[in-house]
Amino acid sequence: MNRYFLELAYKGTAYSGFQVQDNANTVQGELQKAMSVFFRKEFELTGSSRTDSGVHARQNYFHFDSDLIIPASSVYNLNAILPGDITVKGIYEVSPEAHCRFDAVAREYRYCIYRQKDPFMADRGWLYSYPLDISLLQAAAETIKEYTDFSSFSKRNTQVKTFQCEITVSEWLVEENKSLVYRVRGNRFLRGMVRGLVATMLKVGRGQIALSELREIFKAKDCTRADFSAPPQGLFLEAVEYGGALGEMLRRKAN
Repeated sequence: MNRYFLELAYKGTAYSGFQVQDNANTVQGELQKAMSVFFRKEFELTGSSRTDSGVHARQNYFHFDSDLIIPASSVYNLNAILPGDITVKGIYEVSPEAHCRFDAVAREYRYCIYRQKDPFMADRGWLYSYPLDISLLQAAAETIKEYTDFSSFSKRNTQVKTFQCEITVSEWLVEENKSLVYRVRGNRFLRGMVRGLVATMLKVGRGQIALSELREIFKAKDCTRADFSAPPQGLFLEAVEYGGALGEMLRRKAN
């Protein structure tokens, strides 16, 4: 039995999230249908990182086991079957024990905010025209790196064993078109965490809450204290990173 990693990207607007669900259109569901059509057999897919309804990904992974020898040309065939908003970027044979979720060492997300009405950004960002103090936003982003317990930024009913996350990058970028992008990188993320951080930091940038209040939200370990109003369409899973020989192999084959 061979194990494969499948790398893909997708625009999440039309989907009820990444993971397959009953009676809902999902990225995994579309991929499984395309694979069953082309390979004429069913596959059990394991995902590396779940994304919510409407959230996009420039890079995500599945892994699956198969007794088939899957050539690189299969990428072309699968993309011919898949809808235009999902693309397979590569299929890579890996060691039998490799796991696309548990072997990931880091994930990077970006959240896009645009400042003026733009029909081409409506499904890829959050129109947020309120005045913002960029220096306060940056200070809030720096503050986030001081904490490891993100209980206050995890939505209710999140079934995890720990709320501990290590954030190594947290910054706001000003793009040429004056849009704002929040970039965050960490070893793991909780359900709703990035959107909660973004919406809460924007309250700091608007002067609605002080940096000291942001710290109190962290200390409270209470998700009712954070703001989760950031809509899904501004969020992108930018990258899933792997270490060691697995990471080196994936980077080499991707290039």
